[in-house]
Amino acid sequence: MSEKICVIGLGYVGLPLAVELAKHYDTVGFDINAARVSELKSGLDRTLEVDNEELKTTRLKVSDQTEDLKDRTFFIVTVPTPIDENNNPDLTPLRKASEMLGQVVSDGAVVVYESTVYPGVTEEYCGPILARVSGLELFKQIKLGYSPERINPGDKVHTITKVTKVVSAQDAETLDRVASVYESVVTAGVFRAASIKVAEAAKVIENTQRDLNIALMNELAMIFDRLGIRTLDVLEAAGTKWNFLKFSPGLVGGHCIGVDPYYLTQKAEQLGYHPEVILSGRRVNDNMGSYVAQKVVKLLIKAGRSVKGARVGVLGLTFKENVPDLRNSKVPDIVRELEEFGIEVLIHDPFADAQEAHHEYGLTPVDLEQFNSLDAVVVAVCHSFYKELGYEKVTAMLKPQSVIADIKSLFIKETHSAEVLYWSL
Repeated sequence: MSEKICVIGLGYVGLPLAVELAKHYDTVGFDINAARVSELKSGLDRTLEVDNEELKTTRLKVSDQTEDLKDRTFFIVTVPTPIDENNNPDLTPLRKASEMLGQVVSDGAVVVYESTVYPGVTEEYCGPILARVSGLELFKQIKLGYSPERINPGDKVHTITKVTKVVSAQDAETLDRVASVYESVVTAGVFRAASIKVAEAAKVIENTQRDLNIALMNELAMIFDRLGIRTLDVLEAAGTKWNFLKFSPGLVGGHCIGVDPYYLTQKAEQLGYHPEVILSGRRVNDNMGSYVAQKVVKLLIKAGRSVKGARVGVLGLTFKENVPDLRNSKVPDIVRELEEFGIEVLIHDPFADAQEAHHEYGLTPVDLEQFNSLDAVVVAVCHSFYKELGYEKVTAMLKPQSVIADIKSLFIKETHSAEVLYWSL
């Protein structure tokens, strides 16, 4: 059959997928954010995941009206799955998307979820909502599938078509339909998981594994700092062994790595098991912002600068380099900790939307021209903009005998003068 597809949620995950699907199918992209839909119709993608020229020529129809979804046969849900202030999974976006879909889904339609969840959410949480609202029988009139997203924001190499897609469904017939749709756009091919729960679990452990490896690097960095040796030097030496995994220390934020492990740990605790290793890694990574800020304070003291009233410039606010995504960024943790010491903090980011930064964190990025006579600079995010700006211009922002805290070692190979106390994680 020729599917009529709808992608729910046009963010970092949904938009690239919808654009690719529109090359092969009658596809509607739906988002509840009318402003986002308007921008996309004008050919502007502020996430920078889809080239604006491609967006202007795509056959994808974008809409914020549910009426446009009633003739669809295949739905893909790509809404976010965040955590709340207590690190508990927040399924509200999934619930609302499922309720909305229940109003438009028809007999025989397939609904595939891509949002990261703990095993069981698709069949035991989302499915019943669809059935209740639609009045259709789950697993018979409504067919379920799950295909975990593997989007890496800002990555122009590992794009949706070039990364193997895991697919799963409630039965063999539905799995064929799901696999057929994804195979049409993913040139790297698909992997058919044994069940929906297996696919859900596979997704959540992909990022849990990365989280734990980075936590190990962060803990090692704190140990090596006390030993007076550079972490990068140690990792370069250890990396010469064929089976050494090349991870590096840093801030862990974003919509996946810093969030997904909590979905697995909460489910584990519901089943009576308290995860030790996973939560230990989360504690290490969640505390890195405070650790960096406290290290900056110690460096200011070592450089002979007064802490209270010091002016510190922070370069970068988004959760990773070269993307405008502010979700779950750990840079605000650094800012808040520094401010508790009475430090004046200035923030700059060439990608971050100032209005969103103020709404999410109460922070207002400023122009780089204001970065002068600083007591310290924190290179928090390795945007290419800062690499191109160059080390000399960064040091020119500082007073004599000041500090550069370079979290990801962007300028570690530069020649550091005696006028600058340089430190990297």
